[in-house]
Amino acid sequence: MPISLVIFASLFPELQTLTHQTSSHHAAAPLPKTAALSEVTAQDGPDALIAARYRTDDPASPRDWNDVLATLLAHRSIRAYKPDPLPEGTIETLVAAAQSAASSSNLQSWSVVAVTDPARKARLAEVTGGQKHILQAPVLLVWLADLNRLNALGEERQQQVEALDYLETLFVGIIDAALAAQNAVIAAESLGLGTVYIGALRNDPERVAAELNLPPKVLPVFGLCLGYPDPQVVSGIKPRLAPSLVLHQETYGAGYESAAVAAYDAAIQGLQVEQGIPQMPWSRQALNRVAGPQSLSGRDRIRDALAGLGFVLR
Repeated sequence: MPISLVIFASLFPELQTLTHQTSSHHAAAPLPKTAALSEVTAQDGPDALIAARYRTDDPASPRDWNDVLATLLAHRSIRAYKPDPLPEGTIETLVAAAQSAASSSNLQSWSVVAVTDPARKARLAEVTGGQKHILQAPVLLVWLADLNRLNALGEERQQQVEALDYLETLFVGIIDAALAAQNAVIAAESLGLGTVYIGALRNDPERVAAELNLPPKVLPVFGLCLGYPDPQVVSGIKPRLAPSLVLHQETYGAGYESAAVAAYDAAIQGLQVEQGIPQMPWSRQALNRVAGPQSLSGRDRIRDALAGLGFVLR
């Protein structure tokens, strides 16, 4: 068993079954008789989870299976939360999981701000257009690309840090923050918590920076709501594009296939019917999202915002 899984299992005892399940074959189980594919849970098994993720009646059974894979495939965004606070120490445990993610050159050029104050969450929600789940969730984690720490280190040691002014170094900080956040999401879901990313904090990065007292060279990349899901509100597994559209062997192949996109449109609309929400095919939604600067909700000025936050970007 890989040492990374041993460490992960030691952090989260409920995943100790990994030591017995990893790299083992499983017997295919019948799909559960749930009301809807979107309501499949991690306990329903690999075939059901694959079927829900790709909306297929004939899922390809994975060769290997364990509780980590079940948690990953059962992921769904949660936008309705119970008011219950998180147990003491939970955020620190999630940060330990986040810090266990890979980091380019071990620079660890990210930070996270845990926001629990209702008034501050309300002000941050205004930046996002009033997303109510920010108010409901007991915690909003704001993930940051943080080059300030390295800049301060250079000043203290009187050493040059000119590379901080290059776009590549900001890329490193953004990627590090995303990797760390996703580790935290997986850990949170393994503990029965729900999450949803909040990219709309980038609608006004300067306002977020002012609210959180961020120093120069620190960029709010996204938020993450965190809390216990409201059981009265169903949150479904959202299907994904067929693997044939995203997996390429050796060289880039067909990145677009009309039939596969049409099938995915149907899958998305199937979810929308189950959830009782207005139907819109993915293809139309995606094209609307990239139609022009007006579709970016203010994020078309991100380059100017970065300059205002102290990033030179050579």
